[in-house]
Amino acid sequence: MATIFDYATVFTPTEEIKRAAVVVSDEGKIAYVGPMEDAPYVDGLRLDMRGRIVIPGLIDIHVHGGHGITFAQSDTLAEDLKAYSEWVAGNGVAAFMTSITAPDADQLTAIIEKYKPLFESGVPGAEPLGIHLEGPYLNVEKKGAQNADWLRDPVVAEAQAFLDAGQGWIHQMTMAPELPQAYEVASMYRKAGVVLAVAHTNADYDVARQAFKGGWTHITHFYNAQVGLHHRKPGLVGAVLGSDDITAELIADEIHVHPGAMKVMIRALGTDRVVLITDAMEAAGLADGEYSLLGSPVIVKNGAARQPDGTIAGSAAVLNKCVHNVNKDVGVPLKDAVKMATLNPARAMGFASRLGSIAEGKDASLAVIDEDVNVYLTMVKGKIVYNNL
Repeated sequence: MATIFDYATVFTPTEEIKRAAVVVSDEGKIAYVGPMEDAPYVDGLRLDMRGRIVIPGLIDIHVHGGHGITFAQSDTLAEDLKAYSEWVAGNGVAAFMTSITAPDADQLTAIIEKYKPLFESGVPGAEPLGIHLEGPYLNVEKKGAQNADWLRDPVVAEAQAFLDAGQGWIHQMTMAPELPQAYEVASMYRKAGVVLAVAHTNADYDVARQAFKGGWTHITHFYNAQVGLHHRKPGLVGAVLGSDDITAELIADEIHVHPGAMKVMIRALGTDRVVLITDAMEAAGLADGEYSLLGSPVIVKNGAARQPDGTIAGSAAVLNKCVHNVNKDVGVPLKDAVKMATLNPARAMGFASRLGSIAEGKDASLAVIDEDVNVYLTMVKGKIVYNNL
């Protein structure tokens, strides 16, 4: 059945349209977006937006779980993926990538293999786009909350095994470029269409600049678990701020990164290259308390997730709140803040041909929000998966 959104404000890739309509076809595609008076007449469900804002559905390309769920729990993968997809849709998220790692190569390969048929069969809520491997090829000296026992230097044969198991469902790999054989693995993954990201790394300015020439195009949780900026030693942060085309993730929960540092990043990179993420773990959407991440205990207090020694351990953030923070506390116009969680991640990960913007012919994966980024409806490929209108 077709769906018509009337009396809406619509954020397209290039403009903000007032008193607009969006028409969604029976096939779950956007058939029209523009002024209400020019919209074609179709039979279907007609929704009065009352001036609320229709945006592309949010896309979280770096998340480990939420609402009590941790991805890569091999005995409950199917149930967890289904439950997470339903819950996260309430935050305006229409698509996400599962960020995973495991204690050893065999277990990680097995988990990747198990995810493939689950992705193919679909879920009732937000769409799973595939896998983000955050590890195991990370520098233990910048491990952050990563389990040191799970990290190691790249091994070409096992990296190939991950690719073979994923059969096209691995879309991003975070890897420290200074590790032995990192470039061999990077070449293999780039040829397979996987986006290479830098983080959990001791790479300095020169190593980072070389990595950008060697296939790394993206930065995982910018500022965190990487070498910072000093005026005589610019570090990875300086290399990114001075780059022309590198995209970089930002955890805008105001715990990982101060709003002032967010502003510096956004001014340097512009609103087209910053990608908002949550890096959320199982505590997202739940009360303060004791949780776990990657086999280690995590204490969430006042919304901040930390290991007992004080190390930040992922986040308890939700993506619509991150958009709100960038808009209200950093001063980014709402349309651009939304772009950082929609079109930018879609472009960075290669999904922009069908996701990330409201345009005719694209998937009708949408969300309805207000000026404070409260979520009223989420649609995935033409199906309403969350409704609080």
